Amino acid sequence: MLSGARWRLASALRGTRAPPSAVARRCLHASGSRPLADRGKKTEELPRAFDPALLEFLVCPLSKKPLRYEASTNELINEELGIAYPIIDGIPNMIPQAARMTRQSKKQEVEQR
Repeated sequence: MLSGARWRLASALRGTRAPPSAVARRCLHASGSRPLADRGKKTEELPRAFDPALLEFLVCPLSKKPLRYEASTNELINEELGIAYPIIDGIPNMIPQAARMTRQSKKQEVEQR
């Protein structure tokens, strides 16, 4: 009987594909990948929602302070700095350049008066 590596080599040389191992099947299942037969079927996927339990671990990359989740705008808010980080498909974009300012700076407030 051939070992796993030898079986794959022999299958490759014959042009047949070795059956996926149990580990490979678990990895594909966990990653959400679908078998080739299922890829042709179009399914309506709902956008992933942000899990508020992540707020226990996430902090602002600039101030290292806790963030607040705002469901109406789907953003993570840093009240101290006045910055809002967008959440796209349930994944927070914590890159400072992607954040928007939620309040005007003091200089802008004085100019408007």
